[in-house]
Amino acid sequence: MDALASTTHFHVFTWVVGIILFLVAAVMANGTKGKKITHMIARLFYVLILISGALLFFKYSSANAALYGVKFLLGFLTIGLMEMVLVRGEKGKKTGTLWILFFIFLLATIFIGFYLPIGISWFANL
Repeated sequence: MDALASTTHFHVFTWVVGIILFLVAAVMANGTKGKKITHMIARLFYVLILISGALLFFKYSSANAALYGVKFLLGFLTIGLMEMVLVRGEKGKKTGTLWILFFIFLLATIFIGFYLPIGISWFANL
């Protein structure tokens, strides 16, 4: 497991694939078999995102524990919103507010993730 926590490559791969699967499942027609399968695969990637994020958190949180904790919490909330959008959409309920919150939390999570010192440091000079 140390190989997965030594770089951010696996974590970035899992959240990119997870977001793509989420968006594909969100635009598919309700009640179709393909949507259920895509949703289940997205759930698998949610778990992989959380595991790889937790490994990175435990390895690197000593550098800036508060910021890593905030990023972990935002990531957890982002995944929760992704799941709520899909489940409420399947039930035919309104999801507009959840979509807005999802994009806000997603952008905040990505910004903090790129701000942190490991991985791609696009915002390290801010």
